[in-house]
Amino acid sequence: MTRRLIRKAARRDEQEQTTPSAPSASVPAVSVSASVSNAALDVYAGGPTDGPPPIPFSHGAPPSYPGLDAVPNPILFVRHPALTVFYANPAAEAALAVSRRQLVEMSLYELFADPSELAEMIATVAGRQFDAKRRDVSLDRVGHEPLHVHAVVGAIDFAPGAVLLELLPNEQKIRSEREERLLDLTSANKELIRNLAHEIKNPLGGIRGAAQLLEMEIDSRELKEYTKVIIHEADRLQTLVDRLLAPHRRPHVVGDVNIHEVCERVRSLIVAEFPRGLKVVRDYDISIPDFRGDREQLIQAVLNIAHNACQALSERIAAGDAQLTFRTRIARQVTFGKQRYRLALELHVIDNGPGVPEAIRDRIFFPLVSGREGGSGLGLTLAQTFVQQHHGLIECDSAPGRTDFQVLIPLP
Repeated sequence: MTRRLIRKAARRDEQEQTTPSAPSASVPAVSVSASVSNAALDVYAGGPTDGPPPIPFSHGAPPSYPGLDAVPNPILFVRHPALTVFYANPAAEAALAVSRRQLVEMSLYELFADPSELAEMIATVAGRQFDAKRRDVSLDRVGHEPLHVHAVVGAIDFAPGAVLLELLPNEQKIRSEREERLLDLTSANKELIRNLAHEIKNPLGGIRGAAQLLEMEIDSRELKEYTKVIIHEADRLQTLVDRLLAPHRRPHVVGDVNIHEVCERVRSLIVAEFPRGLKVVRDYDISIPDFRGDREQLIQAVLNIAHNACQALSERIAAGDAQLTFRTRIARQVTFGKQRYRLALELHVIDNGPGVPEAIRDRIFFPLVSGREGGSGLGLTLAQTFVQQHHGLIECDSAPGRTDFQVLIPLP
């Protein structure tokens, strides 16, 4: 498509040049900075011409191709073998965080730490061994995050030795790395919390027992109040420890699960707790088949997500315009958890609340992380654990006014 745009622009430019004998007096002289070569002018005008380019540029401004400027993917024109850039569209400017004026005449070796893969592709195409080459590449940049892109290199017919380089964002690789990082961090945190919980639990029994014995030995009612506080706090910590260890203690009971029965059970519990001010919307794809799983674990996982959403909706519930949506869909040919699945369940739990605070957005599934005062920070951790036990994953997309928790579980 990009190459068609170039050819179309070239044909249009040739048609506009209707007076080849001499330039029109109405067309101003073109002042081109030394940084823009004649080759750039030739390509821009659709080939070498005697007249001026159809859209003049001056004062050192980079060349502009109206068709390519509108393309949303980064596009560069690169000379071989120098590997210097002589055109960059606005998308490239945004993706590389370098102005178009600076990009012109910059080398790929200045833009990227190691562009050897790109250089090999460019050499192959510039040498006319292939018309086009494409490959997934990771481009490291000093002071910036690496760019994971699908690079496409194509020959430019009217500019020998130059190529078009298009960088398509590789969303799948970015998502895969994010999921892998999340799984590794979650696993490490669970192991840490489990070990910590065991270390806390051992002395808790001794503290509670000692407080009970002390309570039996003293007669003062005022002093007994102190022992009751000790016993109460020990019990509270014991409950917290049990919740941390619960996912690893409870056996995985597998049976046929209908996701809509799970959603309806959660909906009934939410409506009972929040009877006014909250509208619960059901948007189900009833063609979704049953799958093997632990029904109770999935109910608990979805309930934890929905309950968190309702707590975030407290102000809207009070105002009477809160909305919680359960949406089910089938996803096809999706990859998550380092595996590709032909079919997967997509369950969205969407609310119109204020959104997840940006400070904790990347850590909301970690244990003891909560955006609510007084929250235990365990609800989403347990939900993620239960879903992972079904080889699935929970993702969150949050912005003010709309938060979407997406549960992905493979289907048979």
